[in-house]
Amino acid sequence: MGFSYAQGLVLLVTASMVTVGLANLTTIVGGSEHWHYGFNYTEWAFRNGPFYLNDTLVFKYDPPNISPFRHSVYLLPNLWSFLTCDLRKAKLVANVNQGGGEGFKFVLKKWQPHYFACGEHDGIHCKDGRMKFFVMPLPRCRG
Repeated sequence: MGFSYAQGLVLLVTASMVTVGLANLTTIVGGSEHWHYGFNYTEWAFRNGPFYLNDTLVFKYDPPNISPFRHSVYLLPNLWSFLTCDLRKAKLVANVNQGGGEGFKFVLKKWQPHYFACGEHDGIHCKDGRMKFFVMPLPRCRG
């Protein structure tokens, strides 16, 4: 039995309310899978959340001189753009060269939804390759 996005968000918020005093975390997006075509990042984000303000997400992917498969990281402006993989108003935050080595680091500084997607091949990586996910960083409770 799967969860809807709404059920997942409610569960995520509820679980986060009992978390107290954790340090800011650095998380590699996709874990050992890194950032690549065909991995379900929406499921990954659900299983690895909650994420908190000032946590760091690290996007690791091979640059074009190592791999013929190019990837990037875009921030989409809203839920509709996320659901439809509409990149027209998206902001490029990491180009095809920035995922190598230690990867591209994105700090969750704002208390708002962050919709991430790969923008390569006119959004095909987002649409067909499942290279998209969202997080809503929560305030950290300090005890």
